Amino acid sequence: MTMTRPIQYELMQAKTMLNPVKAPSMPFDWSLNPYRGCQHGCSFCYARSTHSFLGERADDAFQNHIYLKENAAEALERQLHSAARSRKGLKGLGSIAIGTATDPYQPIEGNARLTRQCLELLAKYRVPASITTRSPLILRDMDLLLKLPHVSVNLSVNTLNRTVWRKLEPSTPSPIKRLETVGQLVGAGIEAGIFMAPVLPYLTDAAEDLQELIETASQYRPRFMIPSYLRLSTAEVKVWFFGMLEQSFPELVRRYAQLYRYSGYAPSDYREEKMTEIKRLLAKYKLGTKQPVKRSEPEGIPNGPSSANEPVQLSFSFGN
Repeated sequence: MTMTRPIQYELMQAKTMLNPVKAPSMPFDWSLNPYRGCQHGCSFCYARSTHSFLGERADDAFQNHIYLKENAAEALERQLHSAARSRKGLKGLGSIAIGTATDPYQPIEGNARLTRQCLELLAKYRVPASITTRSPLILRDMDLLLKLPHVSVNLSVNTLNRTVWRKLEPSTPSPIKRLETVGQLVGAGIEAGIFMAPVLPYLTDAAEDLQELIETASQYRPRFMIPSYLRLSTAEVKVWFFGMLEQSFPELVRRYAQLYRYSGYAPSDYREEKMTEIKRLLAKYKLGTKQPVKRSEPEGIPNGPSSANEPVQLSFSFGN
């Protein structure tokens, strides 16, 4: 069920679309986000604070005021053309991650088709990419995914508990639909898997919940399943998340306050114990982890923007 609410859409012009990713821990070189804000409105979304760069609040405006980069394709082609003419050519460009700050297949994509337009260009220029989403809408673009020189698709699924799902991400497609999407992508020969993220203390990390999710996921033959614990990355994200707890799970507010008192991460001793169980279950059901597209030495696209306004916080290891 999708929650109905008024959403404001606003067109914006993008000077560039590819944002350089400097962090060596990230297995890609550039991020690409055709939208700002996300209709899915997940309460734990680390990208909520990106609205502050536009003078917006990091509260419900993030999911109710969506910016569409209407010239996304034109801006992207300018950068790809420039890279193609550079000394190293497109091979020096590296790989691109789509959906690091907002879901590229949020509902408005069904009509706006900005993500599809960008994929058409990546296929034309033969640039590898990874895509992270919570939506089966990605199946619409199967034809383009098969044309890319390399693509990795990551479906985010962190629980099968319907109560938790509806409370924390009420405007997203159901977890089962997402697992089915993984199965269809893998069946078509696409490298697709699951970001088991975020794992939520006391909400999705009970032994029986982990067992149910991992066992069910294994039936859809994902190429990988990568767990990552909740990170409350900024004050804005923490305030919003705790507001959700107060409303939906008030009995957990004190326990979360203790866990996230000193940093955006739960204490390592808490996470490590749970991760041991997750690793055991992944091994039991023969679900491994893998590094998505390896990053290359950044080429540096002329006039490329700083990555400061496009935070990248995806996780690809057990360490987080």
